[in-house]
Amino acid sequence: MTDVVITGAGGRALSRKRLLDAAEDVFAELGYHDASIVKLTEAARVGQGTFYLYFSSKKEIFDELVRDLNRRVRHAMKEASSKGTTRLEAELLGFGGYFSFTAEHPALYRIIRQAEFVSPEMLHYHYDKLAEGYVEGLRESVAKGEVGDIDPEVTAWALMAAGELLGMRYILWGDGRVPKKVEAELARIIRRVLEPPA
Repeated sequence: MTDVVITGAGGRALSRKRLLDAAEDVFAELGYHDASIVKLTEAARVGQGTFYLYFSSKKEIFDELVRDLNRRVRHAMKEASSKGTTRLEAELLGFGGYFSFTAEHPALYRIIRQAEFVSPEMLHYHYDKLAEGYVEGLRESVAKGEVGDIDPEVTAWALMAAGELLGMRYILWGDGRVPKKVEAELARIIRRVLEPPA
């Protein structure tokens, strides 16, 4: 295997991205323990020397992959939710963004499950980062009276759990998408949780 020669700063960023994309596929397919730096570099079509320009170990690229997936899923959710005109709309659109991202990147589920054993600190990082903005957004919505008198932290974690398990059920173990009837039922549940009492 020879290095794919890509010169300049753009080439360096491309090589690093190729390694992360390959890591997403390899760790999801083989699992952390059966993955190797050789398999990662073969999948990325780069030499091992290129790997060591960016990462010192298999665990380092795994940790960076968790951070990368986390950044991208949060971006997808924020971008989708920002189109909502009410908190409830934003909430539902954010879930839609999450489901769209995980439909394109189902490896996220497998990689996060592996993190529990491979890199517990990254498991905490992933969920803490997801919850951080969510809790703050719900706290602001409570203060504005857009939602009922909820506990923002408990509500955020409970709704995150619902979204993740529904995604696993229908995206990872199903046909790769969340059916409309499931989205409608989730919307009904979220509405019941968030709407202020009449």
